[in-house]
Amino acid sequence: MASLQSWTRCFTGWIFFCCCCCLPLLLTSPLPPKGLGVPAHHACRLKKINFQLPFMRNRTYTLAKMARASDQDTDNRLIGQQLYVNIKENNRCYMMKRVTEIIVKDVLLSEARDQYPYTREVAEFLASMTSELSRCKFSGHKEHMEKNLEEMTSKMKKLGVNGKNKAIGELNLLFDYIENECTDISKKGGNKKEK
Repeated sequence: MASLQSWTRCFTGWIFFCCCCCLPLLLTSPLPPKGLGVPAHHACRLKKINFQLPFMRNRTYTLAKMARASDQDTDNRLIGQQLYVNIKENNRCYMMKRVTEIIVKDVLLSEARDQYPYTREVAEFLASMTSELSRCKFSGHKEHMEKNLEEMTSKMKKLGVNGKNKAIGELNLLFDYIENECTDISKKGGNKKEK
């Protein structure tokens, strides 16, 4: 009987301890916002490993270099800082995702796919990155983004065949912009994108 009473006191003590000490800790711990399984910041992030594949970087840069060799238009640029006009920094990865989708669909998977070596491989690589960013969403109003994308696509269409060639010639810029905006690399030391 004495052991039952001491067990009951011990059990009651543990319940008192849990109610007074542990429960307040659980109730005051921060919870993620309702309805969000993955924070938006992480949905707009690519794994750094995507950019540490030297053969894909080399193929992308080689493809761009071959296309630039036949580009006579040095006045226009499709992929550059003009894409970020009125775009907040937290939306830049989404912007680059959209640019990449357009370049893959309208350029790399068009008749240009047979013009240069590595085009299909680079298209598949870029498409896999946009797929990885499928949960990345734009926050706020999209009118500035849509306007910037429209300017890019209309400039490319206006240039005709040379517009697609120019887009391929700027794949190295696209690669660098995606890496800078969609990974957690240090943004110190300036940009190498506009080389």
